[in-house]
Amino acid sequence: MKIAFYGTKPYDKIWFEPMAKDYGFEIRFIELPCNEETVFLAKGYDAICIFVNDYVNAKMIDQLYEMKVKAILLRSAGFNHVDVKAAEEKIVILRVPSYSPEAVAEFAMSLLLTVNRHTNRAYNRTRDFNMSLNGLMGNDLNHKVAGVVGTGKIGQAMIRILNGFQMQVLAYDPYPVKGLEAEYVSVEELMSKSDVISLHCPLTSDTEHIINRDTIGMMKNGVYLINTSRGALIDTDALIDGLLQKKFAGVGLDVYEEEEGIFYEDRSGEIIEDENLARLVTFPNVLITSHMGFFTTEAMQAIATETLENAYALENGLPMVNRVGVEAVV
Repeated sequence: MKIAFYGTKPYDKIWFEPMAKDYGFEIRFIELPCNEETVFLAKGYDAICIFVNDYVNAKMIDQLYEMKVKAILLRSAGFNHVDVKAAEEKIVILRVPSYSPEAVAEFAMSLLLTVNRHTNRAYNRTRDFNMSLNGLMGNDLNHKVAGVVGTGKIGQAMIRILNGFQMQVLAYDPYPVKGLEAEYVSVEELMSKSDVISLHCPLTSDTEHIINRDTIGMMKNGVYLINTSRGALIDTDALIDGLLQKKFAGVGLDVYEEEEGIFYEDRSGEIIEDENLARLVTFPNVLITSHMGFFTTEAMQAIATETLENAYALENGLPMVNRVGVEAVV
């Protein structure tokens, strides 16, 4: 199998290059993202491999189909960046549903601890020998109420961590999981009762902007909001208004709804034209990281292994257990 590998970073090659040889696959590593301008580079390949900041729309599906590309291999669990309906009966879509839930959950907790105890600000101060504690006061998490939106594998890992801090955990998910140390409640109750809200749900038509003016209005004053899932779960305009109204004690964002073309890239020498993102980084109680919650050795190895296992199953007519069908987006 010949695979066009879009959005290549140096760390991708560490895992994919040697593994591909073991499977007998030929990979062309392409640094450019996958989009309407670069999709032609897939000509002559059996599959493309893309990451979360690439996209494949209906027009591109038709182009890939004409080029006889058989599959879209996702290096991610989410698939909102691909037009699944347009691909039905044309191109197989295979994802990595679980690589390291603990990696993302642990990172979400690190964001919470950082924005709560201001360790990022303290680090910058002490490097200048400013040892003042003014403005660095946080809150105990012990016995506070944590709300987890989405109780898939990452959400479950987050619940285990929160229980370790002896927090009372509320959860919302339309598909409850039995046996979790959490109490399932409505979205409204979770928003109104939680001292901490952490988002771990996929981006769908139902969850897009689940954090909006109405749900922010339900929240306690001084709430902490953490998002390591998908940027568009949060209405950025509403978030900024809430920050201006001092609704939030702290906000930790590993994702952003307009992150394409910015996250994973070095834009330090450029003027950022996204006014909302530029505004967010000015708030002292907002911490933004570059979609790195997944980025551990264990997770990267698992992503490479599962992605190539998906390709192997397709090539050899084996059951494609990680196939994304149109029913997933209905």
